Order: sequence, then structure tokens, then C-alpha cells
Amino acid sequence: MPSDKEHINIVVIGHVDSGKSTTTGHLIYKCGGIDKRTIDKFEKEACEMGKGSFKYAWVLDKLKAERERGITIDIALWKFCTSKYDVTVIDAPGHRDFIKNMITGTSQADCAILIVAAGVGEFEAGISKNGQTREHALLAYTLGVKQLVVAINKMDSTEPPFSEDRYKEIIKEVSGL
Repeated sequence: MPSDKEHINIVVIGHVDSGKSTTTGHLIYKCGGIDKRTIDKFEKEACEMGKGSFKYAWVLDKLKAERERGITIDIALWKFCTSKYDVTVIDAPGHRDFIKNMITGTSQADCAILIVAAGVGEFEAGISKNGQTREHALLAYTLGVKQLVVAINKMDSTEPPFSEDRYKEIIKEVSGL
């Protein structure tokens, strides 16, 4: 039976290794889209491969190659409901080699979450002239996505950890896109 709720497609974009799949999987878990038993299973499997921190990423990264390489290759869709919306989250690859897949996912989106890694060097690589953070933001806008949430990830890897100065620096740079 069709829902009376508004449907929203959210694409998650950003530079390779910024934490898109992990953040998205964690969001899905926190919103009740997947149960703890399944997360525990992913954690066990990830630990067996020496990738324990990937448990949330594996909610979406299903391909063997994605799990082995630790990168998203194809878009992944996940549907869940909130009290107000029927949500489809689209996890897009960040690697330059898979930009066509990112475009496919973004072309279906109503809005986007741009994941930005705060780590020294990581942020700079993504925001540089040839960085995927910059390219993804511009492509999303070109494809008609006019609502963009910027999520600053990996604040624990700043110097010092959780640096307010680093946070403000990133906000200033990203606001200029």
C-alpha cells in the first residue's frame, strides 16, 4: 500500500575515503533501518578481514571487491521510513574512477549530504582544484541538487583532535564552493 508520506532521495557524496559509506550505514542504523544483530554480524565479518571499523560501511558496500578494497564502486540504495518521510539514501562512490556511478546516483537525488574529511591532508586533497569534494559539490549543483548538507567527518584526526580552528577553517573553505 502506498504511503501518504513525502518521499525524499538523499545522495551521500564526497572525496574517496571521507567516510561516506560508514556515515551512511551508521545513519541508517540510528534511524532504525537495520537491526543491531545485522550490525554485529557485519562487525564480526569485518574484524575477520582486519577491517573492524568498516561494519557500518558494509550495510551498503555489498560487493566482494568493495569490501576487500575498502571503497564504494557502485551506488547503493537503502530505504527506510521516519515519522515524516519515506527516505531513500543513495551512497555514491568517491573514487575518481567511478564518477559515472556517482553521477547516476546524484541525478536521482532531491538533496545531498557532502561528507568532508577533516584530517590534515585529507581535506586539502578533497577541496583542491582536482579534488573529489569540489567536483562532487559542483556536479550535484549542475545536476539540480540545490539543497546540500555538509557533514565534517573525522574531527578526531585533526591537530589537536576536535580542533575548533580546523572546523572553522573547513567551514570557510567549503562555503566558498
